[in-house]
Amino acid sequence: MPRFRMTIEYDGSAYVGWQRQENGPSVQGAVEKAILSLTGETVSIRGAGRTDSGVHARGQVAHADLTRSWKPATLRNALNAHLGQACEQVAVIDAAEVTPAFDARFSALRRHYLYRIISRPAPLALEAKRAWWVPKTLDHAAMHAAAQMLVGHHDFTTFRSTHCQANSPMRTIDRLDVTRDGDLVEIRATAQSFLHNQIRSFAGTLKLVGEGKWTPDDVRAALEARDRKACGPVAPPDGLYFMQVDY
Repeated sequence: MPRFRMTIEYDGSAYVGWQRQENGPSVQGAVEKAILSLTGETVSIRGAGRTDSGVHARGQVAHADLTRSWKPATLRNALNAHLGQACEQVAVIDAAEVTPAFDARFSALRRHYLYRIISRPAPLALEAKRAWWVPKTLDHAAMHAAAQMLVGHHDFTTFRSTHCQANSPMRTIDRLDVTRDGDLVEIRATAQSFLHNQIRSFAGTLKLVGEGKWTPDDVRAALEARDRKACGPVAPPDGLYFMQVDY
């Protein structure tokens, strides 16, 4: 049974998240329905990360086992045709046949995320639901300095959802950079894996630093508190993008 790896892009605004759920449409469900329409096969695909409702992706990766072999380009184009017919905000960017040992989730070495903040007085028109609008000017250099307090191997209890199902709050953050280009402030995060709401918790906390309400030392103290109550506000899902997976 051939296994196919798919790189998937989606606008998460209309979905309850990546994972199939009973309370609304999911990205996983949309791709599985497209596969069913194309092949007549009911399959369960596995993704590299379970993005929340409203979170977008430019490089989500999933794998599926199909009964017949496909030319990768043919599979990609056919799935996109079915996704388009169903008016889904999902696209298969790339497809490739892989060995049965490949697992989209467990074979991943690093995951890369981007959080976008647009810092300007005027509200968002074109970028609505694509970024977090913050009307105040943010000091991105201070945010970057504070972000370095979170790089490395730590107990991230402060920065994970109370509903997080991970067995341990310990994670290693390889990269957490904050840059600015005009009104756009970008937070880029890299790690092998993240906790539930971890990046959005980072973004909301770093925003307080950008506004001058917190210092880098306050961020370090929040981390060391190992207490969810010490976290800043959780940033909205609109600005978060699952960018890439390294294998």
